[in-house]
Amino acid sequence: MKFLLDVCAASRRLHTQLADAGHDVVSAVEIDPLASDESLLALATEQGRVLVTKDKDFGELVFVRRLPHPCIIRLVDMDVLDEAATMADLVERYADHIESGVLIVATPNRVRIRRGPANPTIQRRKS
Repeated sequence: MKFLLDVCAASRRLHTQLADAGHDVVSAVEIDPLASDESLLALATEQGRVLVTKDKDFGELVFVRRLPHPCIIRLVDMDVLDEAATMADLVERYADHIESGVLIVATPNRVRIRRGPANPTIQRRKS
């Protein structure tokens, strides 16, 4: 898979873990640390990259403004170690969802998948 790590989610550990697993990973820090959410979303869409963030504003861009998007993964209330472990779990368990362009919100106890403005929320509990 191809990933774009937002500045707020661009830890060295997460970047290295994804790259070591064979994924193509780019960090917004490398591209433009001051890039707007809209430009990051457009870049991720153009390049077919999963956008990984901690920022809840991407939900508004997708569901309110209806901007085109790839899959967006939002990591909430996690330290760097938990983010890396959660991403490994998401890539393994939810690959089909990720490839279909959903919005995933992952917290330490729950994974929520939203398919789009017209589709209901699907909630999954972590095992």
